[in-house]
Amino acid sequence: MADALTDMGVGVVERDATSFEVVGVGGLRAPGAVLRMGNAGTAMRFLTAAAVLADGSVTLDGDEHMRKRPIGPLTQALRGAGVAITDTDGKPPVRVAGQGGFAGGRLSIDASLSSQYVSALLMLGACGREPTEVALTNIDIGARGYIDLTVAAMQRFGAHIDAAEAGIWRIDPTGYYATDIEVEPDASAATYPWAWAALTGGKIDIGLAAPAFTQPDAAAYDLIAAFPDMPPLIDGSQIQDAVPTLAVLAAYNEGEVRFTGIANLRVKECDRISVLAQGLNRIKPGLAREEADDLIVSGDPRLRGATVTATINPHADHRMAMSFALAGLLTAGITIEDPDCVAKTYPRYWDDLQSLGVDLTRDM
Repeated sequence: MADALTDMGVGVVERDATSFEVVGVGGLRAPGAVLRMGNAGTAMRFLTAAAVLADGSVTLDGDEHMRKRPIGPLTQALRGAGVAITDTDGKPPVRVAGQGGFAGGRLSIDASLSSQYVSALLMLGACGREPTEVALTNIDIGARGYIDLTVAAMQRFGAHIDAAEAGIWRIDPTGYYATDIEVEPDASAATYPWAWAALTGGKIDIGLAAPAFTQPDAAAYDLIAAFPDMPPLIDGSQIQDAVPTLAVLAAYNEGEVRFTGIANLRVKECDRISVLAQGLNRIKPGLAREEADDLIVSGDPRLRGATVTATINPHADHRMAMSFALAGLLTAGITIEDPDCVAKTYPRYWDDLQSLGVDLTRDM
């Protein structure tokens, strides 16, 4: 994200390990080359909308995994508002004919696959020449809480948004002003240390109590704290990025756990439902199964202290690698391929585990 913004003329300086200084220049320039997004879905979606403001053509592409992830609903919504934009069969690469600004108007979006489509359009809307209206064509939407986070952040930077009507947001053409903002820790990443403590009977302080988080995934804390008596039915629709953590934790639960409302996990960095089922079944055959878009994990406390031979392919998905590492805290013989993929969101993950006394061996 930072590199792409830099390529479009924004001043971005990583002042230290936990802070950025961003200097806006009043617009975005067309980059001299393709913007490479890797497998960063948030960056791809947000910058696809932002590219409308560039003063020329912008092409956004990703790696082989990103090229399988849907972006068609977002490009279709922008096209409906008069933006010249093309995708590749509803997936990246995406080409945007930047207009140097945005007219505004009505944007209709099916956000059933991702709330990030809505967030991208909302952020663009404040830069319109006229008021913008973002309207859902399908009231079903995953992780709605992240839209609330988007609105709150926009308001901190001067945007005016009216969300009085369900499924419709009206944004005034205010633009943004500069301000400082403190970002709370990543609640999705916090689920891993919370799970470390739950699995080992320990306590851990990550610097912010779970109730103080505003991010939806923090709701997973209570489910993690219930281990080893997690509820038999967990609706993961509003805590999607926490589901992999909970699924591996459920492998050691006292009873079976069914995860519902997680169909969107099939279009994340990988098909997380299938990869979770496959990985759990490598630890013990029959430990997990798929039923339509539900994932059922048959808890087996006897895996605690057992030794298995299980090599987990995370499919370049940071959350798969970090989640399956949880199993290695209680069961010997767990090998995680491509461990460096955790760098996407938690580059010090393995260092933090080792700092707590966990023995890790890296095969060369």
